[in-house]
Amino acid sequence: MHSLLSRGNALVAYTLSLLACLTFMCFLSTLFVDYRSSAAINTVKVVVKNVPDYSASREKCDLGFLTFDLQANLTNVFNWNVKQLFLYLTAEYASEKNSLSQVVLWDKIILRGENAILDFKSMNSKYYFWDDGNGLRNNSHVTLTLSYNIIPNSGLLPNIGATGHHIFQFPSEYTVSRA
Repeated sequence: MHSLLSRGNALVAYTLSLLACLTFMCFLSTLFVDYRSSAAINTVKVVVKNVPDYSASREKCDLGFLTFDLQANLTNVFNWNVKQLFLYLTAEYASEKNSLSQVVLWDKIILRGENAILDFKSMNSKYYFWDDGNGLRNNSHVTLTLSYNIIPNSGLLPNIGATGHHIFQFPSEYTVSRA
């Protein structure tokens, strides 16, 4: 009745139950931690071009280029349950075609133990800032925000928006490329 196999099964089942209970208690210990942090964002250079969209329509669309400054101290976000942060900078704006457009311009992964103090000057956007029409030129209310996903050891995967944002305007004239 109490063979070696049944004793091994009981030991493994008890160990897994205990580990599951400990993992849940670890999750509960950081459930109500406030992970918000502040960020200072500023645009240095803003340019908009009207270029052909290489999709099926072949019409011209707006393409924005911007250079930005970003300062944030995310050291208070890290605790024993935070494995890494996935940061991303988004631009939100409204145009005649769309009531709300959101574009990810830049992202970065910060692992635990790495420097979590960001001080970037004159950074170029990592991804293209395309609009599906002509909604960028003379758009006076484009909002840049920094957000981050917390990748924990155990528990929820929260999406946090940093406090602080920056509103800027695109130029009223297109920039012409040099020939």
